[in-house]
Amino acid sequence: MPAFGLMPISYRAIGVAVLLAIVAGGAAALSWHIQDWRYGRQLADLAKTQAEALNQLTLAAANQQRAEQDKRLALEQRLQASDQTYSKALSDAQRDQGRLRDRLATADLRLSVLVDPSDADAGSGVSAASGAGGMVHGTVRARLEPAHAQRIIGITDAGDRGLIALQACQAYVRALAR
Repeated sequence: MPAFGLMPISYRAIGVAVLLAIVAGGAAALSWHIQDWRYGRQLADLAKTQAEALNQLTLAAANQQRAEQDKRLALEQRLQASDQTYSKALSDAQRDQGRLRDRLATADLRLSVLVDPSDADAGSGVSAASGAGGMVHGTVRARLEPAHAQRIIGITDAGDRGLIALQACQAYVRALAR
């Protein structure tokens, strides 16, 4: 028997104890490694989800920007078409006014005004002009001097240009309001 009341420990028992300690330590290390792997996987899944969400937001923003650009382009095209329409109307009106001025200058056309018959009877010196061409019998007309006719044509030309510009402005505002 051994001294001091100790029992002899066999090498086999020590080996089993060491082996159990190694297995327990390995299991703990394995458990730690598995837990670390799970967290890593969760972080990777989270990063993937965030990347997909960011990608979707980027695509949505790009689509919205493209839609806004398409709207702006459509508006620009409508405004350009409107501008061309009113520019053509303005040039047509100016051309017509120029022709009218030319006809007045060459005496090809004379402007006249209706005169109140009661004024003609009062001695205004204006003769009644009646004849073919659809005029009512007895209608009194007075011819305008060419210079006065030119001034009247100038006034109507400015009025026409003003009306065309107003229509263009109104079309522009309507196009923007859409």
